[in-house]
Amino acid sequence: MDSQVVTGSLPASGLPAIVAGLPTRLARAWLWLGVMALIGSGLLAVLLVLSRTPGIQDVFPLKDMFRAALVVHVDLSVAVWFMAFAAVIWCALGGAGLAWLGWGGFVLAALGTALMTVSPFFPGAEPVLNNYIPVLKQPLFFASLWIFGAGMSLTVVRALLTTWPTRLLGEPLRLGALLGAVAGFLALAAFYWSWSMVPEVEGTIYYEVLFWGGGHTLQFQHALLMVVAWLWIAAELGRPSAASPRALSVLFLVAVVPLLAVPAIYLLLPVGSLPHVELFAKLMEWGHPYMGPLILLGAWSLWGVRSLPAAPARSAFVASFTLFALGGVLGYMIHGVNVVIPAHYHGSTVGVTLAFMGLAYVLLPRLGFGSAEGRMALWQPYVYGGGQLIHVLGLAWSGGYGVQRKVAGAEQMLTTLPQKVGMGMMGLGGLIAVIGGLMFVLVCLKAMSGRRASNPEEQP
Repeated sequence: MDSQVVTGSLPASGLPAIVAGLPTRLARAWLWLGVMALIGSGLLAVLLVLSRTPGIQDVFPLKDMFRAALVVHVDLSVAVWFMAFAAVIWCALGGAGLAWLGWGGFVLAALGTALMTVSPFFPGAEPVLNNYIPVLKQPLFFASLWIFGAGMSLTVVRALLTTWPTRLLGEPLRLGALLGAVAGFLALAAFYWSWSMVPEVEGTIYYEVLFWGGGHTLQFQHALLMVVAWLWIAAELGRPSAASPRALSVLFLVAVVPLLAVPAIYLLLPVGSLPHVELFAKLMEWGHPYMGPLILLGAWSLWGVRSLPAAPARSAFVASFTLFALGGVLGYMIHGVNVVIPAHYHGSTVGVTLAFMGLAYVLLPRLGFGSAEGRMALWQPYVYGGGQLIHVLGLAWSGGYGVQRKVAGAEQMLTTLPQKVGMGMMGLGGLIAVIGGLMFVLVCLKAMSGRRASNPEEQP
C-alpha cells in the first residue's frame, strides 16, 4: 500500500519531499519514457544537421528525409520529452492515490510514443511542417498523437488533483508544479477545442490553426516548470532562493495571470480567425514578461551557486539560464520568415531542456537510481549547451542575411559567404549538441540501469 501523503514540500532540508510508493514509481517510469524519447530524437537530429550543412548537403541527397525526420525529431524532443518530464515533476511533487489515472496515462503515452517513432517507416508519411506539433499525414501518426494526447490528458488531470499545496502561499515549488498543470490542461483543452471547431482543409494552414492556440499556451507550462527546476536545483546545491516561500508563491501566481486570456479568446473569437491568431501571438509577446520576476529570481539563485564546487546540476543550471536568456532576446529580433525564428525557439526550448536535464541529475538518486557522477556528467551540460549556443548563433547570423526557415539542401540558396559561414556554424553546433545529448542519455542509462541506490525517502 502506498504511504500517506507527505505534508509540506519543503522539509527541514529545504528540499521538496517525494512521496514514497506510487508517486516515486510513476516518476521513475516517466523518466524512462523521456530518456527513450531523447534517444530517438537524437538519432534523427543527426540527419537534420547533415541535411543543412554546406558541403555535406550536396553529397547526400537528404532533403526528403530532412522533412520526415524533422517532424518526428521535433515531436519527440519537444512534445514527448517535455511532457514526460513534466509528468516526472508532477509525480515527484504530488501525492499518492488515483493510481489508475497515473498508470493509465503513462501506458497510453508510452504506446503513443512508440507508434509515433515507427510511423515514418509506414507508407504515406507526408510531412507537414506546421508550428508547435508538426505532423505526418498518415493514419498511424495521427493515431499516435491521439493516444499520446489521451495519456497526457489523464496525467494532467491527476496532477491537478494530487499536486495541491497544503498551504497555498507556503509551498512554492508544489504550487509552481500545480500551475504548470493548469497551463497544460488549458493547452490540451485548446487543442481539442480547435479540432472540434476548425473544418479540415488541405495544406499546412489547417494544422497551423489546429495547434496554434494550444501551442502558445503550452509555452507557459514549460516556462513555469523550468523555474521550478531552477529553484529545486538551487535548493539541492544548498542555495535555496533568498525570497520567502510566500513571495515565491505570489510570483508564480502572477506568472499565470495571462492564462486567463486563453478561454476568453476561444469563447469570444472564431477559432482560426485573424484576430484569434493575432491575439495568441500577442499573448506570448505580452504574457511572458509576467514571468520576468521569476526569471530574475532564477538569475539570483544562479549567482548564489557560482562559488560552489562543480556539479552536473550546477553545470546544467548555468547552461540553461544562458540559452533561455539568449532565446528570449532573439524573440524580439524576429523580422520576417527566416531562421532567426528557429534560433529564438531553439534557445528557449533548449533552456528548458537543460533545466530538466539538471533536475534529472538531482532526482536520479532521490528516485532510487544511482547518482550522475564523473567527468561526463559534469561536462555534459556544457557540451550540449555550448553546441546549441553555436547552433543558435549560426541560425541568428544566417537569418540576418535572409536564409529562410524550414528548407534544406539547395533550397536554402546559400549564395554569400556570410550565409555559408552562419549555416556552417549551425551545422557544427548541431553536431556538438548531438554529442552532448548522447552524453546525457549515457549518464542517465548508467545511473538508471545499474543497481539502485537506497532511497532515503521511500520506506518498504
